[in-house]
Amino acid sequence: MKIESLASIHQTAKEFIAAMGEKKVFLFYGSMGAGKTTFIRAICEELGVKESINSPTFAIINEYKSGVGEPIFHFDFYRINKEEEAFDFGYEDYFYSGNLCFVEWPEKIENLLPEDAVKVTIQELQDGSREVMLE
Repeated sequence: MKIESLASIHQTAKEFIAAMGEKKVFLFYGSMGAGKTTFIRAICEELGVKESINSPTFAIINEYKSGVGEPIFHFDFYRINKEEEAFDFGYEDYFYSGNLCFVEWPEKIENLLPEDAVKVTIQELQDGSREVMLE
């Protein structure tokens, strides 16, 4: 999948949603500024989230409601220094809740991630577009 520009990000978000299948936990990998939060925002908007969608950099987790009222959890582990810090907010309750979880900086808690989580890599290309790869 490719995000040509901000103007086309919602089309790519729709393609992403169509490819999600029954999976619930998505791990977003990419360098600082690659567009992880921006793409997650577009996905959430396409899922009907009405409230403000921001990076949970300081809060670690944000909860949104989809258009049909289902919880969507958005994590940002950038500020985590040790995996043990994830225990403080009960990460398991979220990851194994059966609700959608979008995780930024998952490499910070690599050993705690569900085995069936989907790896999503966002890479900035030379022309300024982004490539989104699901594994």
